[in-house]
Amino acid sequence: MKRILLVVLGILVGAAAIVAIYRFGFRKSIPDAPLSEQVVAILKQNDCYVCHARTPELPFYASLPVIGPTIKAHATRAFLFTDLETKTADINNVDEVTLSMIDHAVSYGTMPIAQYKMIHWGTGFNKKEKSILAEWVRTSRAALYESHACKELANEPVRPMLWEIPYDKDKANLGERMYNDGRLSLDGTISCASCHILKDGGVSDPQHRTSEGIYGQFGGVNAPTVYNSYFNVQQFWNGRAADLQQQAAGPPVNPVEMGDQTWDDIVARLRRDKALVKEFETLYPGVGLTEATVTDAIAEFEKTLITPGARFDLYLRGNADAISKDELEGYETFKRLGCATCHTGIILGGQSFEKVSIYGDYYADRSSDIEYNADDEGLKGFTLNEADLHRFKVPTLRNIALTAPYFHDGSYPTMEEAVKAMAKYQLGKNLSDKEVISIVSFMRTLTGENPYLTAK
Repeated sequence: MKRILLVVLGILVGAAAIVAIYRFGFRKSIPDAPLSEQVVAILKQNDCYVCHARTPELPFYASLPVIGPTIKAHATRAFLFTDLETKTADINNVDEVTLSMIDHAVSYGTMPIAQYKMIHWGTGFNKKEKSILAEWVRTSRAALYESHACKELANEPVRPMLWEIPYDKDKANLGERMYNDGRLSLDGTISCASCHILKDGGVSDPQHRTSEGIYGQFGGVNAPTVYNSYFNVQQFWNGRAADLQQQAAGPPVNPVEMGDQTWDDIVARLRRDKALVKEFETLYPGVGLTEATVTDAIAEFEKTLITPGARFDLYLRGNADAISKDELEGYETFKRLGCATCHTGIILGGQSFEKVSIYGDYYADRSSDIEYNADDEGLKGFTLNEADLHRFKVPTLRNIALTAPYFHDGSYPTMEEAVKAMAKYQLGKNLSDKEVISIVSFMRTLTGENPYLTAK
């Protein structure tokens, strides 16, 4: 066996040497072309698309003993991390999660991983390539959104919350009343506000792991915060609603949440209120009170539920004294570990669907009193695609200090436990207590102004 391993090792070293000579001797120069085309050339030349593709291209030695399983495991994790080939197909329109992932790889030298470079000598970004990629990330971020940060911090993966977004005030006022109206439920006891409590973090009673619905029933997932939900790429943990209006239409006809009923039942019940009917006819002329107008009004109200003014936002806008030295160190740790690759943008999340337990088995380790249910399937429950099994929308970290318990199943009651679990299952790291405390201290700076309390 020892002799076989030595032979295999010799073959691999020889192959690696040949590849290295080829790469160093025949590596293509970066084309004299627009910045985006240069980026594509760099990603291709460094084999980024080989592993980070929907179908990773496994080398011949992936079938060999010892090293084969390792190669396959890394290729699988690379695919779970991001399908880079697809996400950069339109190189001039790349989402901010992908930008943050490439930014992290360049800034911290995390890609290619050490095991890959041991076999593929000559891979890795050189100084010029790093400079080009960094410039592309900066200009792409600038094109994606108007930066509200100070000049020195305009290229951070986290952006300050907007002070306001456009909305129709009259419809929002009507939507607020509908949001708090128990008549949306079958027995008149449950409203949107029952599971998304506005005076707190826009989530359910923290004493319960999942939300309590009609007749004392409990659902299968933890209610995500309604605050800043306008910025989510899709709604619900599994993304089954495209926007806030579609999301508002779901719970009222869910048998566990608001009752076994239809929207025709709900509209008929609401139309008994003649004053309400008249108000809808005024704001929605020619349409009046319908499922579409009720949910539109609720969605318009939810646009107002953004939370600007967090201390970290003030720091990003140029107030260096808004956060402490320890909190800033926590942010740097947050970035260094790669947390900011998924928890990025205005709400530090909400932009992608990532798989739970890339490292380890999240469900096997979960408390035995939490039964596996259909909601645990994540995005697959919506797309029916097996590749989406256990993928969930990355939750926002805005106001996270107010939104316990954490994760889609509410299985972690504290921020410290949640940070440790994410590092374990997503990054394959066991964080020190110091690192956990540091990251949590940063996340506490993300609590913004509560617009519901401010309005009162």
